[in-house]
Amino acid sequence: MAPVDILANQLKPGTGWDEYLAGEFRQSYMHQLAQFLANEEAAGKVLFPPSQLCFNALNSTPLDDVSVVILGQDPYHGPGQAHGLCFSVRPDVPPPPSLVNIFKEIESDLGLAPPDHGCLQPWAEQGVLLLNSVLTVEQGNAGAHQNRGWENFTDQVIATINRERENVVFLLWGGYARKKGKHIDRQRHLVLEGPHPSPLSAYRGFFGCRHFSRANAFLQERGQRPVNWALPSKAELLARYTRK
Repeated sequence: MAPVDILANQLKPGTGWDEYLAGEFRQSYMHQLAQFLANEEAAGKVLFPPSQLCFNALNSTPLDDVSVVILGQDPYHGPGQAHGLCFSVRPDVPPPPSLVNIFKEIESDLGLAPPDHGCLQPWAEQGVLLLNSVLTVEQGNAGAHQNRGWENFTDQVIATINRERENVVFLLWGGYARKKGKHIDRQRHLVLEGPHPSPLSAYRGFFGCRHFSRANAFLQERGQRPVNWALPSKAELLARYTRK
């Protein structure tokens, strides 16, 4: 089986994404990307997240369920962190600094105490697409897979949402995310922009942005279900996904 077909098989059928993005796997850039990833693994390099989770964001949030999009840049490159959702880590991994700041803003905005873990899978299953621009990375080498083709693919993800959905809230934090979302139709969707939640920039306006309550207000005004930004405890989360 060709590398591009192996990659395509990681995208779950029946999510809507498989239908709208099928053509991307026939494009030359995707063949080149898949071959690059296969070559990296053959050379013994460790890639994150594991290949079966590279499309976790799309597989966890079907197109018809998308109500909020959060755009990230690269997966985490430390062992055991990345699992295919931007800003999220596995339940047994301490939340990184940017995620800690996201939880601080949620506490300030909504009065929800920070959880005892950093796994955002429950958000994804409510319709929050946690999309990185680049979907893989080499261990210990941040940005190693930039400009290899993933950006083209995730541009098509955003274009599909922009075209096929209405009244989606896009949360664009930092200059990279704002640039990535520059073609979103702001007559059809709500775009909320702010500084990145990293410790270097959170105090420049991420804290106090109230994006979480503003997103829910927008959804409720349009008869849609608001997001429950509260996360279950680590114990509850582990029990839930162990049962699946």
